[in-house]
Amino acid sequence: MRTLCASTLIGEFLVVGFAGLVAMHLSGHPASTVWLVSGIVMALCLLLCGMLTRPGGLQLGWALQVGLIAAGFVVPAMFFLGVVFAALWWASIHFGRKIDEAKALSQAA
Repeated sequence: MRTLCASTLIGEFLVVGFAGLVAMHLSGHPASTVWLVSGIVMALCLLLCGMLTRPGGLQLGWALQVGLIAAGFVVPAMFFLGVVFAALWWASIHFGRKIDEAKALSQAA
């Protein structure tokens, strides 16, 4: 599960960086504000990669997904991308657990 979730978070890291470039030119907010928020979210994506196995790591990931969807108020394309990444996050958790169970069964045999 950790590998799939971390892959999703790395993808989000890249998307947030590109969304920051778009927001800098289209949102009307100062570039420093856009990059401060984008930088914090990008750092959170990387930190969450290491926190996935700790208590609350997956819940923080869900909070990040909600934040990405809410970013659609600044960059409208983020509504769509946020929903896509929320679906990927769910799939990473769901199928990652199935893979972990299959690995545990195969190691037990």
